[in-house]
Amino acid sequence: MLSKKLTENAVNIRAVMKNSSDLIMKYAKVCGTDVCIVSCDGQTDANKLANLVYRPLTELDERGGADIDGERLAAMISGELLIAGDQRTVESAEDAVSAIMNGFCVILTDGAGTGCAVGVQGFMTRAVTQPENHRNIRGAREGFVEALHTNMSLVRRRVKSPDLVFTTLTVGKTSQTEVCVCRMESADKKLAEDVVRRLERLPLSLILESGYIQPFLEKRSLLFSEVGATERPDTFVSKLYEGRIGVLVDGSPFALYLPKLFAENFMMLDDYTEKPIFGLFVRLIRWAAFFIAILLPGFYAALANFHPELIPEALLRNLAAAESLTPYSVLTECLILDIFYEIMREAGLRLPSNVGHAVSIVGGIVIGDIVVSAGLVGAPMLLAVAIASISGYIVSDIGFQVSFLRFAFILAGGLFGLFGLTAAAFVLCVGICSLNSYGVPFTSPLSPFSRRSMRDIIFRSGWRELSRTEPDIYGMNGVGGREEDER
Repeated sequence: MLSKKLTENAVNIRAVMKNSSDLIMKYAKVCGTDVCIVSCDGQTDANKLANLVYRPLTELDERGGADIDGERLAAMISGELLIAGDQRTVESAEDAVSAIMNGFCVILTDGAGTGCAVGVQGFMTRAVTQPENHRNIRGAREGFVEALHTNMSLVRRRVKSPDLVFTTLTVGKTSQTEVCVCRMESADKKLAEDVVRRLERLPLSLILESGYIQPFLEKRSLLFSEVGATERPDTFVSKLYEGRIGVLVDGSPFALYLPKLFAENFMMLDDYTEKPIFGLFVRLIRWAAFFIAILLPGFYAALANFHPELIPEALLRNLAAAESLTPYSVLTECLILDIFYEIMREAGLRLPSNVGHAVSIVGGIVIGDIVVSAGLVGAPMLLAVAIASISGYIVSDIGFQVSFLRFAFILAGGLFGLFGLTAAAFVLCVGICSLNSYGVPFTSPLSPFSRRSMRDIIFRSGWRELSRTEPDIYGMNGVGGREEDER
């Protein structure tokens, strides 16, 4: 608890802050009583501090005249003086330090056992720009940024309804990271309470990105995540409208939502801005690209090694001629090319943008020309791996999963043929179908199948039909244990 002695409170705050050099304490006398304004360098806006704190206190001193005791002055500052909209009372040194770290300044008064924290945040943040990973043709060009309150405002701008509820809490013993749980009033309150409870029990001391807390919101699954992430406020709002629970993390431009369904990896915002027939065509392309990305190299290795009779004769002669010039087996070639591709992809991600183009140039020359010309790998194998790699970019939300599955299917097809591919595909299907996020099957509404909910999975119905009924929980009828009449 704060003491009524100003000097003692100042000493306690310095002790909690370990006498850090960015702690600023400015002493003054207001109406004959000593006050101290405590702030953190770099966390506050100097203009806000001058206009919202220093100027009102100076005017109060000029207007007050006679001496006022500390408790009365503290009451006037916190209750009668309109300083800022974001204003709260602190009662301990720890609370004062927590407020200071979040961009508040704390006004301590000699003779009062409480302090007044005033929001004068002014730390630098990145401007709202177009998302890097989730681009679209039509729609907003705004993406989440690292500032939590800016992200909350981006969501609120799209849902100007009191049904949108924000719940903020602080997690991380060391980082003291602010987290906001978002939901619509119609969403499952038990699910929201479960999410809040999991966040409050986080064992992490330092949280620097939303990916730190994502594993604690889902079950232990090997590949696919049951929690979605997006940089787009419009996508995030659409999930909230469907009954999901959203999580915004201070310091991260990626917002989380749960539960997530497998089919959502193949849905984009542009699907809803064009005619339904175009959305159907593009979604079919995405599904086909997913299967091509994970199966094509392994399928080619299986046919070349174990089932050449399934290849047309004319094509088989060309493939045999190309493979006869290489010193390695088909499986070895496939693994070498896939590993080379992953190395180039990782290098392209990590290199600075001004030299990143060098990776594509070197990769195209080395792998696309010299490797084939030198006879190290065959051109057909290079073509198969290249098509699979390009197809993986279409489903970017599960890009890492696609890379892992492609490698696994290469081994299965190259070692055991079509039987290995079939067994690996069976294991993958069983694994995906076994996932269950907060009572919602991961493969809904494909399994368990819901005919009515299929109107927005592969084929998207027009807005005239979709607008006839309000979306139920997670936007899909028959999901989450709810039974709906088929119409």
